[in-house]
Amino acid sequence: MPELPDVTVYVEALQARIVGRRLNSVQVKSPFLLRTADPPLSAAQGMEVRAVRRIGKRIAIVLDGDLSLVLHLMIAGRLHWDTAAPKSGGRNLLAVFTFDNGYLWLTEAGTQRRASLHVVAGEAALQALDAGGIEPLEASLIAFTSALQSENHTLKRSLSDPHIFSGIGNAYSDEILHRAQLSPVAMSQKLTASEVERLFKATRTTLIEWIGRLRVEAAGGFPEKVTAFRPEMAVHGRYGLPCPRCGARIQRIRYASNETNYCATCQTGGRLLADRALSRLMHQDWPRTLDELEALKRR
Repeated sequence: MPELPDVTVYVEALQARIVGRRLNSVQVKSPFLLRTADPPLSAAQGMEVRAVRRIGKRIAIVLDGDLSLVLHLMIAGRLHWDTAAPKSGGRNLLAVFTFDNGYLWLTEAGTQRRASLHVVAGEAALQALDAGGIEPLEASLIAFTSALQSENHTLKRSLSDPHIFSGIGNAYSDEILHRAQLSPVAMSQKLTASEVERLFKATRTTLIEWIGRLRVEAAGGFPEKVTAFRPEMAVHGRYGLPCPRCGARIQRIRYASNETNYCATCQTGGRLLADRALSRLMHQDWPRTLDELEALKRR
């Protein structure tokens, strides 16, 4: 799922292309995409774009008439831009936004249709789509600490909860926790003040660093390589590969369709975290440390 760095670069690319431009038409190709009926989508046609904003992981295209088109890309949604119209027969094509200077279109890979488009009127309706988490790059250490410890959750859950922190998801929470050298299952209210500060700094540094990298990658063009799995990442999506800090193999916890990647040496004092599926299967044979895991592999 595109997260704060990816969505920020999308927003910047759209600001450079469509602010001040007229939206001539919107064609919705999938009946699952549009989630609102009032105001109607037709009300946006012919309106001029006043701004493009990030609302958590959503992208809001703010128009004349106090209207906004709000896109949530979810896991597999991606945006594309060109001065030529896209091919209309594409199976993954969900919507085409025709502006007076080009075409913006939305695709979604796979068969599940999770991406959404809301048409809303007024600032209050726009803010109602915001889950309410604080902006991690705008918050002070005091505000960050208050949000983090408002409830006692694992750090992985706290960082990726949009009601606590805006825009952070599965990928960048892994990267932040690795940089902070903190366990993904450490409890938020159990952290010391120095650990909270370390997490605060790691959050800011990681997000700022990746925004910079993605800007360089886009090089002024429209971002077309948006993915949650990048070779430059330290742990996310790198199960079994060496940790760039210590060289130990990256471990994972799998649950439902998600997984958490971490370095046991750097983050958990060498202790392996229980993978729900495998630990249930292996029971007492589940290795508790990296040494036990290596010994198991040698049997």
